[in-house]
Amino acid sequence: MHHDDHPAQKLTQDRPATRPDDPASTERTTGRHRAPERQRRGGRALLASTPVRVALATGVTCCLGVAVFAGTREDADAAREPVAEALAERSVDDDRASRSLDRAVSPSPTLSPSPTPKPTPSATRKPAPRKPAPPPRPRPVAGLTQAQMDNAKVIVDVGVELKMPRRALVVAVATAMQESRLYNLASDVLPESSRYPHQGSGSDHDSVGLFQQRPSSGWGTVRELMRPSYAARAFYEALRDVPGWQQMSIAGAAQAVQVSAYPDAYARHEALAGTVVAALT
Repeated sequence: MHHDDHPAQKLTQDRPATRPDDPASTERTTGRHRAPERQRRGGRALLASTPVRVALATGVTCCLGVAVFAGTREDADAAREPVAEALAERSVDDDRASRSLDRAVSPSPTLSPSPTPKPTPSATRKPAPRKPAPPPRPRPVAGLTQAQMDNAKVIVDVGVELKMPRRALVVAVATAMQESRLYNLASDVLPESSRYPHQGSGSDHDSVGLFQQRPSSGWGTVRELMRPSYAARAFYEALRDVPGWQQMSIAGAAQAVQVSAYPDAYARHEALAGTVVAALT
């Protein structure tokens, strides 16, 4: 070494002019180690910038909103299904109720029910039973009056009730024609007889009624004999007790019951009596 050389120059001369091509060194300056560090720094810087933060926050918010909206829509759809079914059922029920004629109407809760009116005595009183209509009155025949025809009908009806033959009906009507002219007569001798319905009066002892039967002879009381139906029944029962009356003439059968002082008087009423009985049976 020369004495006039400076040490610094010596160092400069001893140092290589160029660095050897060391791959490791190159990597350390420009390769895997330093380049990633710069990239991380750049990424942090980028994330730290305000526009990027706003963009990220907006994107997250939008994603959350979409997720929430999707979930809410699914929940709403799920909740809307039973509501739709209930509304459909209610619509059907309302439609059914609107068509029903016997649907019950509930009273309004704000209105108190009106008190039930008490039935009036006239409303609770049972209607009086109707009286049976009287039978039609027979039309008079053979010149008889309505009163005579009515009495003849009573005589015939009692005979039919007792199941007497038609001949007995003719005997009874002919006897009443002779005794009272088919009128219900009281007796002047018995003032009591005038208390009962009658159609005239006679004076033949105590004889009363259609057949002029006498209470003193045991035919019945005055009150009973003044009833045409009772008097006719008493006559038929007495006729039934006469032996062989069916073979007797009309006048003979009448006389057997009445024991009259004029036995032949009954015969003249036989034809007329037959006409009346025919009209009433």
